[in-house]
Amino acid sequence: MPGALPEGESVPVDGSLPASATRAVGARGFAVYVHVPFCASRCGYCDFNTYTAAELGGGADRESYADSVLAELALAGRVLGDSPPPRVDTVFVGGGTPTLLPADDLARILDGIDRTWGLAADAEVTTEANPESVTPESLKTLRAAGYTRISLGMQSAAPGVLAILDRKHSAGRATAAALEAREAGFDHVNLDLIYGTPGESAEDFAASLDQVVAAGVDHVSAYALIVEDGTRLAARMRRGELPYPSDDVAADRYLAAEAALDAAGFSWYEVSNWARSEAARCRHNLLYWTGADWWGLGPGAHSHVGGVRWWNVKHPTTYAKRLAAGESPGLARELLTPDEAHMEDVMLRLRLASGLPLAVLDPAGRASAQRALADDLLSAPEYAAGRAVLTLRGRLLADAVVRDLLP
Repeated sequence: MPGALPEGESVPVDGSLPASATRAVGARGFAVYVHVPFCASRCGYCDFNTYTAAELGGGADRESYADSVLAELALAGRVLGDSPPPRVDTVFVGGGTPTLLPADDLARILDGIDRTWGLAADAEVTTEANPESVTPESLKTLRAAGYTRISLGMQSAAPGVLAILDRKHSAGRATAAALEAREAGFDHVNLDLIYGTPGESAEDFAASLDQVVAAGVDHVSAYALIVEDGTRLAARMRRGELPYPSDDVAADRYLAAEAALDAAGFSWYEVSNWARSEAARCRHNLLYWTGADWWGLGPGAHSHVGGVRWWNVKHPTTYAKRLAAGESPGLARELLTPDEAHMEDVMLRLRLASGLPLAVLDPAGRASAQRALADDLLSAPEYAAGRAVLTLRGRLLADAVVRDLLP
């Protein structure tokens, strides 16, 4: 197509974007993601772009990291300066373990975002945290700085499961941290769970769900364990030390999560996410899932503006050196074709409780939707209203349903 960017085209040194991309920035919402790549130790299942102190070279220390992020933010402000987006709807600080940075540094980064573009009056501002990386005092500092939501990595309440995952916090620390966050004034608190870990029993997972509900949080994310190549967990499985996860067990755990959370007043709004109310849903992720624009700050962070997607260099040292030289940390970018944009739209929106209009599907896709309806994978009332919405059985087979709906 005319004007298309070759796959993986280099990002200009100044980070500039095509005029076509910046023409309507934020029309579907504007978000900022901040990646903090530091971890105290590496979890056995994790393949995220994270680094322990022993894995980092010079120029990427935690003490100077906030300054590097603010330097990229200044560059982003210049790139979008002629076509300023509307105020920032959501901010999400992820990692890694963002709360390994001093709370004052996280406050400085948020203030920089506000000074660059302005936070909407009702902006949702989230930070991820490991339970052992926060204290009542740090939580109060973050809340006073404008953070409204915290997502705590609980993963499990079973000590044996935490040990297999190489998690360092005690079994009760996550729920205690959730209570501390609520007492610090956070509007919304999420707990993350992982299910299907080798050695996890049905009773272990039931206990985890009981603890989550008792913690009084208003949001829960629950994901099946995925074994990624190159991780310590994958190596242990290859050596036969641990069995590989079972799809049947994962399905049983998902059904248990749905039953327990539904009984406790939570409703699913995305296949792996439940909230007590509409206000408790993660608005930042909803912007991702519905095609909004966002700028990703930090090493390895991805961004999307006006159909252009780009990603930063991965290593924190290279990231810091580029910004110190006044250069964009962007590594490469691509312009999504209409077919690619359609595929992502179907993949993401079908996972939402709101589903997607049947009208966006081509004739073959609509025929597949009819078959999915007959197989009890799509909701009959929603289908009659012109939308494809997954049933509970459909959620268990979401990936397969998506594949059938696409060309």
